[in-house]
Amino acid sequence: MTAVRRTVPIDRIDVLTYTVPTDFPESDGTLQWDKTTLVLVQAGAGGKQGTGYTYADSATAALIRDTLSPVVVGADALSPASAYASMWRRIRNLGRPGICSMAISAVDCALWDLKARLLELPLATLLGQLRRAVHIYGSGGFTSYSDRELAEQLSGWAEQGIRSVKMKIGRDPERDIERVAVAREAIGSGTQLFVDANGAYFRKQALRQAEAFAEYDVRWFEEPVSSDDLDGLRLVRDRAPAMMQIAAGEYGYDIFYFRRMLEAGAVDVQQADVSRCGGITAFMQVAALCQAHNVPLSGHTAPALHAHIACCVPLFENLEYFHDHVRIERMFFDGLPVVVNGELSPDLSRPGNGLELKRADAEKFAA
Repeated sequence: MTAVRRTVPIDRIDVLTYTVPTDFPESDGTLQWDKTTLVLVQAGAGGKQGTGYTYADSATAALIRDTLSPVVVGADALSPASAYASMWRRIRNLGRPGICSMAISAVDCALWDLKARLLELPLATLLGQLRRAVHIYGSGGFTSYSDRELAEQLSGWAEQGIRSVKMKIGRDPERDIERVAVAREAIGSGTQLFVDANGAYFRKQALRQAEAFAEYDVRWFEEPVSSDDLDGLRLVRDRAPAMMQIAAGEYGYDIFYFRRMLEAGAVDVQQADVSRCGGITAFMQVAALCQAHNVPLSGHTAPALHAHIACCVPLFENLEYFHDHVRIERMFFDGLPVVVNGELSPDLSRPGNGLELKRADAEKFAA
């Protein structure tokens, strides 16, 4: 007997926006901020609900509500890739990068969560789980922090068993070297130290800094120059100390961006953000590109949203355990993935991504 495939129409797309003040003023090499906005999508079909989100401007919510929702409602909840294609076609005249891609990401993540819940499977099982957990690195160390605050945050992660920690640099090149020395002393020799310039340096300045950071055994140099400067990234990658990985890619909004970066040989580790790049559908495409180029993939921020898909990527390097997003996800969701010995494990006892919105707690921050 031939099986008959059922169709489950998506009957609603709800969008909620929350703005959460940071616990302290924060800055990196090129930006300052004191709040974070989360745009959350809930997709409904067949009596189930899927959840996705992105960290973006509130304009993203309007785009989802007014532009994307009409082409998604009525589509088959069991075919997220079809809805993804419809969304890309709909924003043709608006441009892919930025808000459009982040809006699609939030919806796509919600649709994959919805499909897994309809099938009563953990999302990692649906996607094809390869590992039970992924390595994380503690991420923060903002340039606005005092030396004491920097040392306390990084050493706190090390004491929790997180084996790699990352700090922001780029405001003041000479001061950056002093801060890296503070960080190394705080975490000791047994924890890997990463730095992130957010594209604040010029090419030769980045090379000089790489040599100085090597004295403190820095193993990861993220965006030493602008991620748009592929030749510059390749230059730094080729000439940086051998044990120092060059990473970039968090601002990738479509598959073509990642293809260009990988073909340029610009990075040792390709970063991608499931809440920016186009969601789970696109993240899986990026993972295939990375595998074809034999370059490992790293997940950028939003750890709760990455946990399941990260366990399904063949060449997965690590996942950013970003201070702001960890704090928000703890406030907003039950069913978070669990950190044990520096690894993040999705909760496979729950269907979908496992996340359940703590509505009353979140409502305090409704925009």
